[in-house]
Formats: sequence, C-alpha cells, structure tokens
Amino acid sequence: MYTLLSGLWKYMFQKDEYNVSILGLDNAGKSTYLEQTKTKFTKNYKGLSLSKITTTVGLNIGKIDIGHVRLNFWDLGGQEELQSLWDKYYAESHAVIYIIDSSDLERIDESKEAFDKMVINDALKEVPILVLANKQDLEGCMRVIEVKKVFNTSAPLIGHRDCKMLGTSALKGDGVHEGIEWLTDCIKRNSMNRPPLQRDIT
Repeated sequence: MYTLLSGLWKYMFQKDEYNVSILGLDNAGKSTYLEQTKTKFTKNYKGLSLSKITTTVGLNIGKIDIGHVRLNFWDLGGQEELQSLWDKYYAESHAVIYIIDSSDLERIDESKEAFDKMVINDALKEVPILVLANKQDLEGCMRVIEVKKVFNTSAPLIGHRDCKMLGTSALKGDGVHEGIEWLTDCIKRNSMNRPPLQRDIT
C-alpha cells in the first residue's frame, strides 16, 4: 500500500528537473529568447519589456514547466571574455540552446568558432543541442539553409547526439514552441545518459 501511495505522490507532486544552457555570442538574442520562452510556457507570466533587455553580463536564469518536466535555463553572457566561463556549466547541463544572430554576417564565422569550441568539450558529450538561427524577421538576414552551410563542417564534431537547427525570431516569438518541445523530447530520451534532478513541485 505504501509503495502505491508513494508512487502516486511522486507522479502528482514531483517533476524531473533538467538544466539547459543558453549560449551564443553577445547580442545574439539569448535573453530575449529566454523571456519569450517564459512568456509562452508560463501562465500569467508578465516578464520584462523586450525592448528594455540589455546585454547579459554574467548570468540570467529562468524556468518553465512542461507536464512533469521542469527546465531550468542558464542564459550566459556571450562576450569573448565571458565565453571562458561557459564550460563551468557544462557538466550540469542536460542540453544546450545555441543562438546565432543570422543578421550579423560579419560575425557568423566567429559564432561558428565559439560553437565548435563548445561542442567538442567532453563535459557535453551526448548532450542534445538546439541551434537557433535567430532574427529571421530582419531583412537581409541569412536564411536557415545559408546558416547551415556555414556550420556544415561542424557535423563531425556534433557526432550522433540529437542536434537540430531552426529559424526563429526571439523578438516576435516565432519558432519558440517548436524548439522547446523538440528539446524537451530529446532531453527525456537522453535521460539514461544524463539523469534528471527530481524535485518536489513548488
């Protein structure tokens, strides 16, 4: 009887928690994407005005609940001097969202270099990665197929882990649902390699 009640209690009042690092160069739209995610997945959430979001220096955090899954987000600053801090979060990350400013053609190679350095880190082995070609709402931006061509040589570094590139507009919220739902499925599927943190629902 106790086992039955314990199982019922866990089913009703516990969530599997997963940590997701949001990475990318500065001004890629990471913080805006996090705010849109919280807005779309959290009922009655009144977040920051997107027009007032500034460059992240350090760390922004957020969380959303999807069914019995809780995603904790770490939005890390993307300036070159802050990228050296990214790997401090890798071992505890269950997934990575890597955001590219597809309107900044001059820095696309720099973004790819940062991505390649991140993806080969052993602490992220087998961790699923969602790559977002952001700012698709801006005229003159690189389309997803063009961004894929730039990142094509990264494929051997990615290996067999789950990895998907999507176009998005963090400012307008386009593509947010699709990306988060895909990533959540991948995280759950990878839970044998990276077990969740179990927490009581609060």
